[in-house]
Amino acid sequence: MRPPAVPPTSKVSDGCQSVHNRSRVREGHTAPEALRDTVDLAREAERLGYHRFWVAEHHGVPGVAGSAPTVLAAAAAGATGTIRVGTGGVMLPNHRPLVVAEQFGVLASLFPDRIDMGLGRSVGFTDGVRKALGRDKGNAEDFAGQLDGLLGWFAGTSPTGVRARPSEGLTVPPFVLATGEGADIAARAGLPMVIGDLRDRERMRRGVDRYRERFRPSAWAEEPYVVISGTVAVADTSERARRLLVPEAWSMAYSRTHGALPPLPPAERVESLAMSAKERGFCEAGLAGQLAGTAEEVRRELEAVLKDTGAQEVLVTTSTHDREALLDSYRRLAALAGLDDGATRR
Repeated sequence: MRPPAVPPTSKVSDGCQSVHNRSRVREGHTAPEALRDTVDLAREAERLGYHRFWVAEHHGVPGVAGSAPTVLAAAAAGATGTIRVGTGGVMLPNHRPLVVAEQFGVLASLFPDRIDMGLGRSVGFTDGVRKALGRDKGNAEDFAGQLDGLLGWFAGTSPTGVRARPSEGLTVPPFVLATGEGADIAARAGLPMVIGDLRDRERMRRGVDRYRERFRPSAWAEEPYVVISGTVAVADTSERARRLLVPEAWSMAYSRTHGALPPLPPAERVESLAMSAKERGFCEAGLAGQLAGTAEEVRRELEAVLKDTGAQEVLVTTSTHDREALLDSYRRLAALAGLDDGATRR
C-alpha cells in the first residue's frame, strides 16, 4: 500500500497525525514495563484515531528499552486491529537486508495492509555498541545501496538467485528517515521521507524543498510524501505543557555531559537539581523551540510549520515521566486535530 497521494496541507485537521514511541525507561520503572507501556500506548493511539504507530531501534542505551523494533511492532500490531504499525526506524546498516526483508515479510503476512517499513542509516552510537553489532561507522556510507538491495528482495530482483520468503511479491511501504543526506537518498529512490526535528524549522524546510526538487517517481510512490517528526506537548496551560518536556530535556543534557542517556526522571526532581552551567545550558536548549502549549497555541504552531513545509503528515515523538500527563497530551492533540475516538484515518 502506497502512502496516499494527497496534496500538501496547512491545516492540522487536514493531515494525518501519527505517533512514534521510543520505549523510554522512566525512573522507578523497569525496561520491561517501558515495552508494555509502548504496547498500551499503541492501543490508546488506535482508540484516539491516530493514523500510524511506530517504534524505534536503539542498542545499549540505559534509558531506552526499544532495541528490537520488528519484534515490538509485532506486539503492537497484535494488540491493535486497524492502526498502521511500523518502525521509525530499523537502522539498515546494522542488519543484513535479506533478514530485514524477511522480518517485514512476516509482519506484513500476519497483519496485511497495516505494516510500514521506516528505515534509517545510523549505526551504534558508541564504539562498544558498534563492535558488539559487528559494524563500524563506514557501514552507514552505503545506505543507498543497502536500501536498493532491501527493496530488491520484495521485487524478486536480487542478483544472488535467492528468493526472500515470504517477502517477495508483498508491498510493505518503505519510508526513509532523513538525517544528513537522507533527503537526497529518499528523493532518488522515490520514497516517502520522514524528517525532524521541529526545533530547527529552517533546516527542516530546506530538507523538504531539496527532497521535492529531486524526487523521482517510483513503483513505491508516484509523488513526494513528507512526514515531519518532533515533540508536541499539549496541556490545559502552557506551563504544564512545557513541564512535560523537562524530563527528556534534562536526560538529553545529561547524555551530552556524561555520555549516557539515563531513564527519564520526574519533572519535580529535575527542577530541584543543582545543575552545572553547562548542563543547564543544554537543558534549556532542549526545551527551546519545542511545540508545547495549550490546544490553541499548539494548533497555531503546527499550522505554521505545516504551511511552511507543506508536509502531509505529523509524527509525534513525545516522551515524559508522567505517563497520565503524556496520555492526556495525546488525547488533547487528537481532539485539536479533529480525530474521532475509535476511528482511524485511512
